Amino acid sequence: MNDVVNLTEAAAYQIKDMMKQVEEENPYLRISVKGGGCSGLSYGMGFDTEKQDGDIELNQYGIHILVDHESAPILKGTKIDYKESLMGGGFTIDNPNAIASCGCGASFRTAANAGNPEQC
Repeated sequence: MNDVVNLTEAAAYQIKDMMKQVEEENPYLRISVKGGGCSGLSYGMGFDTEKQDGDIELNQYGIHILVDHESAPILKGTKIDYKESLMGGGFTIDNPNAIASCGCGASFRTAANAGNPEQC
């Protein structure tokens, strides 16, 4: 399932830079989907030290990525990039499964899973 999530080179560079600031040795990058947000689902991305049962492990640009088995189908085909602008930089997530997203861009829903929307 190597096509669950794909990092661009720019995203990988930024993640590796962020990993240097983490005190743990060889942390995993965990990418997940959680219920909540304006449209019902929201992305989670952070560092983890342990692999859980059922996690899918990917290795891209030397980064060990974990995706839990419930998030994997929702994230399938997702591309994560990092963009710089005059206002600063940030990660962008292009999920082909998202059919609607909130104006803030941090929340989405899919045809199969609307989650539980919260007010923005």
